[in-house]
Amino acid sequence: QLELVESGGGLVKPGGSLRLSCAATGNSLEWYSIGWFRQAPGKERERISCTSDEYTIYGDSVKGRFTVSRVKDQNTVYLNMNNLEPEDTGVYYCAARMGSGDICNRLYMDHWGGGTPVTVSS
Repeated sequence: QLELVESGGGLVKPGGSLRLSCAATGNSLEWYSIGWFRQAPGKERERISCTSDEYTIYGDSVKGRFTVSRVKDQNTVYLNMNNLEPEDTGVYYCAARMGSGDICNRLYMDHWGGGTPVTVSS
C-alpha cells in the first residue's frame, strides 16, 4: 500500500521560496502519476501540477513560479515554490494515481498524503 507524507510547509514572506517534499513508502512512485494540490480556507482543492513519466503540467496560477522534481532513488517528489504570493496560502497535498498521462483529477486519485500548511504573509 502506497503511503505519502508531505513536509516542508511553513510561514514565508511574499516573494520568498519554499520546497515541499512528498515522500513515498510501500511502492515505487514510478508506477504513478503524481499530483500536487492545494486547498485554501473556504475553497475547493485546486490542482497545481501533474507529473507523469518525464513531464509535468502546471496550473496557470503557478506556471513559471513552481517546478516539480522527482528523485527516483529517494522515491520522493519535490515541489519547488518561488516568488510566493499571499494567494498561495493553503494546505498542500500530494497525491498519486496509478498510470501515466495527465490523469491527476482530484476526484480519482488513489492515494493522498495528509498535507502540509503553507502561509504566505508579511
